[in-house]
Amino acid sequence: MKAAPGRLRDIAEELARTTGLRVQIIGGSLIAAPPPCGKHAGTVGRLRVRLDQRLPAGLAGYQVSSVGTPDDDEDYATPDLVVLPTDWGRSDEWLADPRDAALAVEVAARADGASGTTPGADWYAAAGLAALLAVDPRKGTWTYFTHPRDREYRGVLRGRYGEPVPLTAPFTDELPTVDLPLYAPRR
Repeated sequence: MKAAPGRLRDIAEELARTTGLRVQIIGGSLIAAPPPCGKHAGTVGRLRVRLDQRLPAGLAGYQVSSVGTPDDDEDYATPDLVVLPTDWGRSDEWLADPRDAALAVEVAARADGASGTTPGADWYAAAGLAALLAVDPRKGTWTYFTHPRDREYRGVLRGRYGEPVPLTAPFTDELPTVDLPLYAPRR
């Protein structure tokens, strides 16, 4: 859905408020998706607990927090989990500065197709997020993107469930991926 500049965010906010859908504006397009399934939520919850145990002082994990883009005040994404300064938890703002995010985590939805309902790594790199962890319960895999430059991540590491994610600074430990749930095969 395209709308006049300055109006797309109003439409997105109203759509989220009235329908309960997860709404984002990615690359100028309105993206809406139904709430995720239980295994999606379980994956996010487990990763949050594991990340919380590894966070350096001054950082905290937040769910249902949106990050904007520095170049376009209409564009924003709501990752499943984002690590931001602890001050974010006391802010009245609804869009965090992506350059403040140490890590965003996106868990693939069971129904995500080729286009997906979440922004890709290029969006996060262009926005300036330091790192992105993309987890895929359909396949039991993860991809860790780091070192954004020129609108893309220069570091890309792939792994399977059971293999720890070797987190980069400011983290000092690996993130375990054992026991993350897999989606049931689609019929």
